[in-house]
Amino acid sequence: MAAAPRLRHPGSVVAGVDGSEDALSAALWAAEEAFLRGSALFLVHATDTDALARYLFQAQIDESRRTGREVLDRTAETVSAHHPEVTVVKELSDRPPSEALRHAAALTGTIVVGHRGRGGFASLLLGSVGLRTAATASTPVVVVRGHAGTEHPGVVLVGMRDDHDLGCARAAAHEALLRRQPLRLVHVWRTARARSERTAPRGRPCPRAADHVRVQSRTTGLLREEFPGLKIETEGVKSPSVPGALVEASRDAAVLVVGGRRGPGYLGPTLGRTTLALLQHAHCPVELVPRHGPGHGSTS
Repeated sequence: MAAAPRLRHPGSVVAGVDGSEDALSAALWAAEEAFLRGSALFLVHATDTDALARYLFQAQIDESRRTGREVLDRTAETVSAHHPEVTVVKELSDRPPSEALRHAAALTGTIVVGHRGRGGFASLLLGSVGLRTAATASTPVVVVRGHAGTEHPGVVLVGMRDDHDLGCARAAAHEALLRRQPLRLVHVWRTARARSERTAPRGRPCPRAADHVRVQSRTTGLLREEFPGLKIETEGVKSPSVPGALVEASRDAAVLVVGGRRGPGYLGPTLGRTTLALLQHAHCPVELVPRHGPGHGSTS
């Protein structure tokens, strides 16, 4: 008899809100996620008045807090109208936005932000709070693009690169179980763009391709053993553009799960080019699972 999968503690769901339409859409998506997990939803609005206190009059600080409470109240009312069964907790923080979200998520929570916002949760461009949160959080971060509905049936898609993404695949498997949808593992390896790039001799398999197949087979086998009741689909894709292939695959997905990683050689809160491209162009919400930290297992 197959062993039951080891279900992780679902943790809380934390949504950053700022009064924008995209933040509201993210909060509604987060409410659906909280409902599926059977957990509470924490709505967080950050005024960032701690850092600015020395430059502001007390009346300005009070006004910022009043506005924040109004944003929280409006968002909570809308969320509760769609999901009355979800417990909503409102949190007004004087911390900087990304710090407030990480603090609310603690060690096991999932942070949900909109693709674009205003104020503290501005658009996900270099230097924005959304990008900083995605790059520095030690727990999963979901970026909801556009005005996603609260329910979007479809497969849970996970982009695989190497053995270190097993923890990411496990997180995606849990998402698939929650949604009662198949899990699709997509392993993309980049093909040569120009003649100057190295290729294998004609008639002999490329060693890198063999490595990719090995990673995909190993990960699929481990997941099928750990999650015997889950339908798992696999797909290997050769493409000159890894993000392009994943964006195309995301068209029929409920969520795309990828390992969050920093670009090599960079300092500070930054993400790799593939991750940035997915955040800007994917057709579904993108969940970034840290390669190191809570919830991201090793391959051993």
